[in-house]
Amino acid sequence: MKILLDAMGGDNAPDANIKGAVNAINQIKAEVILIGKQEVIENRIKELFGKTINEISPRLSIKNATETIEMTDGPTDSIKHKKDSSMVVGFNMIKNGEGDVFISAGNSGALLAGATLLVGRIKGIDRPAMAGILPSYKSRLVLIDSGANTNCKPINLLQFAQMASIYIRNTFGIEHPKIGLLNIGTEETKGNELTKESYKLLKEKSEELNINFIGNVEGRDAFSGKIDAIVTDGFTGNVFLKAVEGLGKFVKKSLKENLAGTLLAKIAAIPSLPAIKKFAKSMDYKTYGGALFLGVKKPVVKAHGSSDERLFEYTIKQAEAFVNNKTVENLTKEFEK
Repeated sequence: MKILLDAMGGDNAPDANIKGAVNAINQIKAEVILIGKQEVIENRIKELFGKTINEISPRLSIKNATETIEMTDGPTDSIKHKKDSSMVVGFNMIKNGEGDVFISAGNSGALLAGATLLVGRIKGIDRPAMAGILPSYKSRLVLIDSGANTNCKPINLLQFAQMASIYIRNTFGIEHPKIGLLNIGTEETKGNELTKESYKLLKEKSEELNINFIGNVEGRDAFSGKIDAIVTDGFTGNVFLKAVEGLGKFVKKSLKENLAGTLLAKIAAIPSLPAIKKFAKSMDYKTYGGALFLGVKKPVVKAHGSSDERLFEYTIKQAEAFVNNKTVENLTKEFEK
């Protein structure tokens, strides 16, 4: 298996991308190909580790790409005109069978445009969506769409629910995953036109499409552990995702400051340290990797734009599992029906 990593995408590129790949390489069986400016990558590896890439691992290599798509670039224009960018090179490699999964922390709009225009949608899927994975009570929560489609129709939310169901069954072995519709109330009549029409469509088609639709879910109930996935449009989903990440950072920072406040607080915290560390780990979204692009013909993973080396490490391991679980193949078979 070959994992293609956009080494130039993200706020902390290329150092975080490179370090994440080096950290992950001995924990996976796959090869990792770093895509980007070869001279820059080679120099950074030498400076960071004091070794050449071949000395670190024979399963690490570089694919040269002379351009970079910046966060400020127009999505479609950058895909069309920056043909030797690390992102476009990565998409063409996976399209041509030179890799098994492509990871990028770069421009989200360009990633969506490239996945749709260069890789292509699975037949029957109107719009691909990003499936983010978040911690939940004694479990995990799939959030779809977490940022790919800011404007959606009810048919899109129905397909997001179908894709989430197939992914969870295939990856986590949950035969009837519980799928909820993110809304401002649990009543059927609550919400805007999109959520009300989507509710009707999900209720009507859920049995036919093997979706275990449990109805509307409020944001405060999303992490109860009783729900496996919540469905929403990409605008709402991205706001929800970033609010949750911000809350997690706030809780960890506040807890750390309060425990380190006084000598008495430090002494009192000692018996609770194992539980505190376990809680902090459960709140850490980084361990869940990036967002999977469901609905395109090849596996594509969107890493957080602010990914550090740890998040890249987990995203690379997640990408290997994504390929091994044959999620794309199963989605294709289901939608061909």
